[in-house]
Amino acid sequence: MLKRCDFLKDLVIIFCEIHINDYDKNIVYSANFVTSFITAVQNKESNINLSNSRLRLVSGTTNPKLAEEIASYLGIENVPLISKKFADGELYVQIQQSIRGCDVFLIQPTCAPVNDSLMELMIMVDACKRASARQITAVIPYFGYARADRKTSGRESITAKLTANLLEKSGVDRVLAMDLHSAQIQGYFDIPCDHIYGSPVLIDYLESLNLEEVVVVSPDVGGVARARAFAKLMKDAPLAIIDKRRSAHNIAESLTVIGEVKGKTAILIDDMIDTGGTICSGANLLKQEGANRIFACASHAVFSPPSYERLSTKDLFEQVIVTNSIPVIVKDDFPQLKVLSVANMLGEAIWRIHEESSVSSMFR
Repeated sequence: MLKRCDFLKDLVIIFCEIHINDYDKNIVYSANFVTSFITAVQNKESNINLSNSRLRLVSGTTNPKLAEEIASYLGIENVPLISKKFADGELYVQIQQSIRGCDVFLIQPTCAPVNDSLMELMIMVDACKRASARQITAVIPYFGYARADRKTSGRESITAKLTANLLEKSGVDRVLAMDLHSAQIQGYFDIPCDHIYGSPVLIDYLESLNLEEVVVVSPDVGGVARARAFAKLMKDAPLAIIDKRRSAHNIAESLTVIGEVKGKTAILIDDMIDTGGTICSGANLLKQEGANRIFACASHAVFSPPSYERLSTKDLFEQVIVTNSIPVIVKDDFPQLKVLSVANMLGEAIWRIHEESSVSSMFR
């Protein structure tokens, strides 16, 4: 027989659980918890209820693992998709589930093979549009052609603008991008473009290492604003700049360090690592200037050859820290590599867009 005290005890527990769940919902959207989404793990029994939601996730073939992690955070499954390439190189896409009237998020970084990734994304957009999706958002963790954001000499194309035009014409209603090479690329779109940053994920990991005597280093003059913002988040760490001159595409020569790095832990920060020439030249110069420990951080691990060979050089970097915005091949002969997931952050941004809540408050 149930005693009254037991009944009241159960009632109190139920009451507390209800209010804790409500409190958790508020926490997710609180600007005071900047990194709450980094370590959060969502599932079908979590405080995000999507049982009757019109939210749909569709993953391209470029980074399906990231899409699975985002879906896991949101507690839903990715919409099944058939994507194949014909003998002549043409792409074919078919969505295997009704998305009529749904809010569809297409997850596809436009990384290597860049042209195939971009074309597949546009075909996915067209398929969703013809399937009567209510709204189509292109989630582009890495935006290809972002470095071609201006003319540096005559008769050149501004390919980043062309890419934005192509996505718009294909039928995209909104874009969610992460760590664009230059922030003004947002203005290339005549549709809403939400721009989020991978720095909270990188900083959260660096703080767990309890580093001392930290100095944040920009590998070139063009990245000073990014490095300054990163240094501010690293408890106002001092800033240093590597002055370099580029003689040709993908070839960089480091000249001198502006700032004090001797005896300190240097954190080289950039938006991407491509061939590794810039960041490795910078690391060699920092060693010559007496830096004790050197870490490399970047949101996008493009890793074009010969990046692995350069970055894995013995005693150059203590760690090379990147995110999984681009699928990264982890090699046994590159133990310094650390890959962090941005799935929770992207999942949180997707949820806020779907709920028409603020995305920028995630970073305040």
